[in-house]
Parts: sequence; structure tokens; C-alpha cells
Amino acid sequence: MRFGVRQFELSLMHRMRDLNPTRVEQALLVMDASRAELRAAHAQWTRMLHSPRAPKTLRPLLGRPAYEGTTAVGSLTCGVSRWALPSWPGLEFEVLSGPGGETWNQWFVRPGGPKALSFTELAPWSCVVADVGASFPGAVHQEGQAPHHWAVDFEHGGATYRARFVYGLCQRVDAR
Repeated sequence: MRFGVRQFELSLMHRMRDLNPTRVEQALLVMDASRAELRAAHAQWTRMLHSPRAPKTLRPLLGRPAYEGTTAVGSLTCGVSRWALPSWPGLEFEVLSGPGGETWNQWFVRPGGPKALSFTELAPWSCVVADVGASFPGAVHQEGQAPHHWAVDFEHGGATYRARFVYGLCQRVDAR
């Protein structure tokens, strides 16, 4: 099976199932994809990640990025590549790569920077980590409980909440 945009989206969704299985099931219906196809895409992606012949970048798999550039991280200049994916309009999947081309971080971002959102706008699959930080001053970032998971604790209306993310994409918001 050729690995392309569809398979990449499915491999991302495989990890998203950890926190939002209902949303992933809805997406599978929209994509006319089965759970077996989801598992196969994830297995293929995992094999490719551990293969010595695997491509160093996503370009051979996803095509030309919507954006390519560089950014400074401390004294290093790092590469930034972003791809627009059909299942997440308005957001882009960003890969930050080190000077040797190795992937340092990969997650969803909002092109043009974070957007200030109201509490009710924190809907699954519509916002990213930076949006929550921009929307709720004093937000505290936390490591997630599994690979590619992230959490942000924040206050709203006198209560504490935790927004949970996979690949930087909001999956759910829970009262603490």
C-alpha cells in the first residue's frame, strides 16, 4: 500500500483514539475508512519510522509543504515545514527539524499564529496548544500520558480545566 496523505491522517487518528474515540469514529465514517484501514496505516507508519530506508522528511509522503522556512531555537537554526491536511481545515501539521534534518517536534499549529478563543470555542479538533495559551493567561503546560500527548491546565469561571491534546490538536477539555 502506498503511504500518502490519507494514510498519514489515519496514522495520526490512531493515537487520537486514546483521548477521543468518538471523534475518530466520526472521521472514519466521513473518510469511508474502516478500523482495519486505520490500524494498517498506523502499522505501516510505525514500520517506516523504524526503517533505515525511511525518508527523513514527510515531503516524499505528503508532497510539497504549504510552508517551508527556518526558525531560531536558541543558537540553532531549525527547519520548519507545514502541511495542510483535509481532515483539519484551517490548521497545519508542523515538523520542526534540527540542523541535521532530524525531527525535533511534530504537531498541529494554526498558520499565522495562535487565535484567542472563548471557553465555548475550545472544541475538539478545532484548536491547538498555542490557542489555549493565548486564550487563558496563566495556562500551565503539562506533559501528556503517552507519546505525542500534551496537556494545558487553565482557569475559567473560577474552575480549573485541563485541555488534552494529541499531536498538538485539542481532543477534549476536562474539569479538574
